[in-house]
Amino acid sequence: HARKSHWATSRRCVCGRRRPDPSRLALVGSCRLRQGNAVPPHRGHTETLAAIEHAQALATTRPGQTEAVRELGEGWVAEEALAISLYCALCAEDFESGVLLSVNHDGDSDSTGAITGNLLGAIMGVESIPSRWLAPLELRDVIEAMADDLATVREWRVGEYANSPDSDFYCERYPGA
Repeated sequence: HARKSHWATSRRCVCGRRRPDPSRLALVGSCRLRQGNAVPPHRGHTETLAAIEHAQALATTRPGQTEAVRELGEGWVAEEALAISLYCALCAEDFESGVLLSVNHDGDSDSTGAITGNLLGAIMGVESIPSRWLAPLELRDVIEAMADDLATVREWRVGEYANSPDSDFYCERYPGA
């Protein structure tokens, strides 16, 4: 069963600017960066919102500084990891510079790197990842196939369409799912 790649569809979300547009990072979970009164009140959101606002302010006043990353914390708790990642994504000139800034600190750098990479990948597209980072990636073809499948899961004709080619294909690819 031949599946067409949906990477091209994913690339349509690319912002097309050298720097990520901060408005592209506006939605973070159920919390929004403050734009007027756009932040819905949720119990227990104050620490996370404060961390997001701090990251946004630092990205505006002190972009791309390792000292600013340190000021946001070490990333061992969720709001710090999110703040560091947002800061690095907002300051990034490109995918590589954003991820490198996010992992070069003494804290939970694997988490902040993963979050930053996800944000920048969503904003800039898969083609923004340096090819020298992708070349040695183990199981790259499997990862790309899973990413493609994840991007198209809503289109799968499975379940009530148990006898469809999609159902056969995906049941074979993901046994036990």
